[in-house]
Amino acid sequence: MHKEVSLFWHRRDIRLQDNAGLFNALNAGLNVQPIFIFDKSILQKLPANDLRVNFIYNEISKLKKLYNDLGSDLLVFFGFPSDVFKQLFQNTDWKVKYVFTNEDVEPYAIFRDNQIKEICAINNVQFTTLKDHVIFGANEVLKDDKKPYTVFTPYAKKWRSLLTNNHFKSFDTMSLKRNFIQTNPSTLLTLSDMGFIQTDFDFPSMEVSTDLIENYTEKRNFPAIKGTSRLGIHLRFGTVSIRTLLKNYLSVNDTWISELIWRDFYSQILAHFPHVAHQSFNPAYDQIPWRNYENEFERWKNGNTGIPIVDAGMRELAQTGFMHNRVRMIVASYLCKNLLIDWRWGEAWFAEKLLDFDLASNNGGWQWAAGSGVDAAPYFRIFNPDLQTKKFDPQLVYCKKWVPEMSSLNYMGNTVVAHDFARNRCLEVYKKALNPVV
Repeated sequence: MHKEVSLFWHRRDIRLQDNAGLFNALNAGLNVQPIFIFDKSILQKLPANDLRVNFIYNEISKLKKLYNDLGSDLLVFFGFPSDVFKQLFQNTDWKVKYVFTNEDVEPYAIFRDNQIKEICAINNVQFTTLKDHVIFGANEVLKDDKKPYTVFTPYAKKWRSLLTNNHFKSFDTMSLKRNFIQTNPSTLLTLSDMGFIQTDFDFPSMEVSTDLIENYTEKRNFPAIKGTSRLGIHLRFGTVSIRTLLKNYLSVNDTWISELIWRDFYSQILAHFPHVAHQSFNPAYDQIPWRNYENEFERWKNGNTGIPIVDAGMRELAQTGFMHNRVRMIVASYLCKNLLIDWRWGEAWFAEKLLDFDLASNNGGWQWAAGSGVDAAPYFRIFNPDLQTKKFDPQLVYCKKWVPEMSSLNYMGNTVVAHDFARNRCLEVYKKALNPVV
């Protein structure tokens, strides 16, 4: 008779310590075999030099070594998850009884997990998901009528009122390390095996100084200085625990903690209103007749609009996979309202380029900028790039770094559209679409 085991499926949680799903797997009474799947459904849509695949591969390599040091191993696959699990359930060395993993509320993840649940059911395997990626799950912070919040401020107030020490208590997985399957290391596939190119890139560190968090409120809006943590990529792929961050900085800076609450807020919006992935949360905004001029979109993508702070942000994104949070709002407002280009075009470009791309937060931010989402900026709020520059980059340090030619006559005379004209045009188009004459 084959030995019964549990599988733990790493996804957005590339770490050993303080991992809710992994802890529960280790605590279920059977030896645990960890796995990771490079999902073809996702990877086949990406370019060969995608930096995020490089990041994941590097972190998986480190994680595999940690397992090897414990006398265990991380089995790494490249394929469609449904095919991989069918293969695992046919293993002749052991019989899978449980599959544990951490939950993911993105639409594709839900579709994928439903597929795996069916395969598990056919094979008499129990499939269990645990909350790990957020502090509060989609149904844990609700209004008194049990409906989800769609405005941030009351959500955040309720979030804070419900928070206890248990919400950031660490899961001590290493105390159960004896429950990992003991086995010899397997050979790790290479990036080239999957059609990707190894890139030498300096990814943001997961180490953040307390001093930076302490000064976050005063410095976070100025793109020329290092005033933000840049932990987005680590939160996205779970190389750091959200609970650990909350515990470490809860009493250090309330503004920074609010950013973690925004992350929970957008996650529960996506879970409750999955249509936002492709449509406006507020359906009235789907009536806006976007201009969608492709040549203007190309100039925006390439950082060639003639607006220094917009171009600086887009060039920073193209070269580093990062864009400062304040600048993200400016470039998004410019695309949607100055150029009247569908927010979904901009969202898709960010999804392709951002190292820290997270569907819930990216979608929430773009719909906020367009005015179409939950708790959105009203349609008549249109960022003035010049005023934003004077306020947040007064010495033009950021702009000149990324747009060194900004003082040249060729650059200054090549603006896509004048702000005042674009603002009036936007107000007219939005007003007409949102308040049609009956």
